[in-house]
Amino acid sequence: MRTATALALAGVLVTLAGCAGGSPADRSDAPPTVVPSAAPSESPESVTTKQKEVENPLSELSQAELDRRLLDAAWADDVPRARRLIEAGADVDWRDDTLQSAHLVAASEGYLELVRLTLRNGADVDVHDSFDGTGLIRAAERGHDLVVGRLLQTETPVDHVNNLGWTALHESITLGAGTPTYQATVRALVARGADIARPAERNGQTPLQMARARGQDRVAKILTIAGEPAPADPDAALLAAAEAGDPDRAALALRAGADLEARDAARRTPLLLAVAGDHDVTARLLVALGADPDALDERSDTPWLVTGVTGSVPMAQLLLRFQPDLTVRNRYGGISVIPAAERGHADYVQLMTTTAMDLDHVNDLGWTALLEAVILGDGGPAHQRIVRTLLEAGADPALADREGVTALQHARQKGQAEVARILRRHG
Repeated sequence: MRTATALALAGVLVTLAGCAGGSPADRSDAPPTVVPSAAPSESPESVTTKQKEVENPLSELSQAELDRRLLDAAWADDVPRARRLIEAGADVDWRDDTLQSAHLVAASEGYLELVRLTLRNGADVDVHDSFDGTGLIRAAERGHDLVVGRLLQTETPVDHVNNLGWTALHESITLGAGTPTYQATVRALVARGADIARPAERNGQTPLQMARARGQDRVAKILTIAGEPAPADPDAALLAAAEAGDPDRAALALRAGADLEARDAARRTPLLLAVAGDHDVTARLLVALGADPDALDERSDTPWLVTGVTGSVPMAQLLLRFQPDLTVRNRYGGISVIPAAERGHADYVQLMTTTAMDLDHVNDLGWTALLEAVILGDGGPAHQRIVRTLLEAGADPALADREGVTALQHARQKGQAEVARILRRHG
């Protein structure tokens, strides 16, 4: 038998689901790390509206029409269209009669790039929805940890209480599923000082009590560690947690005031250490909260460049969402695809062909990724695939090294018969 309390909560869940609106999940212009759910199909009216926007200057539209169309673009996660409408004067904080705004929709639906766009254009992070909730609360309810992290870099009130009596931390637990993205959401909130002892007004439970009551053991562990005494040296604790791949203690160190860009003796940041160890959960926390993917250490490595060494596709996909500098060079003058090609990271090289990276970049040794794959590769299946991938993506097989030796000539000299065959076919 379900209790009256459980039935009441179920009613709240249904009400909230209806308020929150559409269901498309988190995505951005860069490769996503979360598989999006199916988006509603566009209506003929929406398609017609977009056609009219192409045909007619937006400057001729009234303010009311610009605002309405921006909200439509937000629901569709149509970032280019939203950008054009904002440039024409649409208000990112305008709310319709249900108190939905472009910014609130972007937050609740997990549209990271759209959230960034609204923030760049002055979105008020303290605008409230019909439940007197902020964009942060809406994003936390859905477990959109990357959006939560971005909002936590603003002046948004982390402990704002909506008219249900819940903060963002409460909602991420009581309406969450305890899954990895919800765990990441809780960590981000904890790291940025959310009140972990505050009871919810509705049932008097603290976040930890909520997590335990719902069987969210991993979330309960995060909150338990968050309640431990602060480390004496938060920066050192953050660096150690990042290197060890301990996201919970990284959150504790940040909560204690650790610098997100703290440096060790080799000038490595926490994010670089997490990436080097392929600690994806820890790296996700750090980059979500604003860690720099381009921070150089004393060896001229950056978190982004290190992905080319490890060859981690999930890590690269994560960092791509935060616009790393694809032209940054390592100590050999190479970009990330070159060490990846040398080491046989075929999936990584394949991913790089979908970006704006210059596949014909020449490093200080006079080698491109194609040359390095042959000169330092073993000619086996992984390097064969890399050579094929680079050629099919437009890499120039005629580019020679400093001695004028091409990739094909190197392949022949090294006895890489299959690589030579691939190169001849694309020559």
